[in-house]
Amino acid sequence: MASNNDNSIDPKSWAPETRLVHGGSMRSQFGETSEAMFLTQGFVYSSAEQAEARFKNEDPGFQYTRFSNPTVSMFEERIRLLEGAEEARATASGMAAVNAAILGYLKAGDHIVSARALFGACRYIVDVLAPRYGISSTLVDGRDLDAWKKAIRPNTKLFFFETPSNPTLELVDIAAVSKLAHEIGAIVVVDNVFATPLLQRPIEQGADVVVYSATKHIDGQGRCLGGVVLGSAEYVTNHLQEFIRQTGPTLSPFNAWVMLKGLETMPVRIRAQMVTAAKLADYLAERPEVARVLYCGRPDHPQADIAKQQMTGGGQMIAFEVKGGKPAAFALQNALRLIKLSNNLGDAKSLITHPATTTHFRIGPEARAELGIGDGLLRFSVGLEAFEDLAADLDAGLAASRRA
Repeated sequence: MASNNDNSIDPKSWAPETRLVHGGSMRSQFGETSEAMFLTQGFVYSSAEQAEARFKNEDPGFQYTRFSNPTVSMFEERIRLLEGAEEARATASGMAAVNAAILGYLKAGDHIVSARALFGACRYIVDVLAPRYGISSTLVDGRDLDAWKKAIRPNTKLFFFETPSNPTLELVDIAAVSKLAHEIGAIVVVDNVFATPLLQRPIEQGADVVVYSATKHIDGQGRCLGGVVLGSAEYVTNHLQEFIRQTGPTLSPFNAWVMLKGLETMPVRIRAQMVTAAKLADYLAERPEVARVLYCGRPDHPQADIAKQQMTGGGQMIAFEVKGGKPAAFALQNALRLIKLSNNLGDAKSLITHPATTTHFRIGPEARAELGIGDGLLRFSVGLEAFEDLAADLDAGLAASRRA
């Protein structure tokens, strides 16, 4: 298979939008326009000698789809070109990506420093799962550089954080924390799912590894699960690749094909969603039923200076707190007709959830209070609908919240 019709073109010279349409393309002998979907478990060899060479990594062909697959490879290469990483490996879900990025690198006796503002399942990996295997962890206020410094131990090997965080959109200074980690020989793993690689490039700001739930804005239409880990060739070859091969959190070729289609339209979707999200954040900030609005593109965001420093836009996610706590938040959600209730995000459809009773329920009330996840807080993933229709739906929800 050829990588492109014109191999003289360097994909690095393309704009991001072009990379997301053409990057990593391989064509079969049939010359298909759309990427081919290779739904196969294994691959055949022309000889026993070729099979041996494949398994000795002396022949660059494919062996088994748990290891690699042409469709999956195209997805990995396309997202790698966008991110600017040396290597990428796709996984079956975003949480598989987080798990592989962290546990594939560490061993018993190592120590993690992590921001405390994490998605519930990410917090589970850092705070519960890793210690079962002798890997200790310390949770810190990710906004406080001194807290990162104080948490360092002689065996600290990895820093982990989300920025913006789920759901309160806390930001971590990527460059400052990365500099601190590198001074002690630790690596930095950043969950960049809320910002997407279009609005924030953690590797360019000093991070070593970036993880995504491709389920979110990369697919962008609520169809398939997927994840991806990006980093240096040394990290992928010496740590990540073998972990994925032997433990099997592999992305299916079908899902990889769907993700490839999602990447083609991601810039158009993200721009449109961001314009609407900015208008809705301003709209919500003016409503008397709303106690506070958190949006990375607003000047009243608590860390607006960091947002401007490391993001090129405010994104598609809004967090807002309604007065009246849980009864008001539930009444608002139940009155909505256009905006759908779902714990997913990054869809073409606008989605809303109540983190205290869904995504962050299991971390407990004390941890939620520490993170500012009150009973009236709602996480709003803005879709592709018209602003006027979304505002009208929120009107009905806010009116219901007043009556709760």
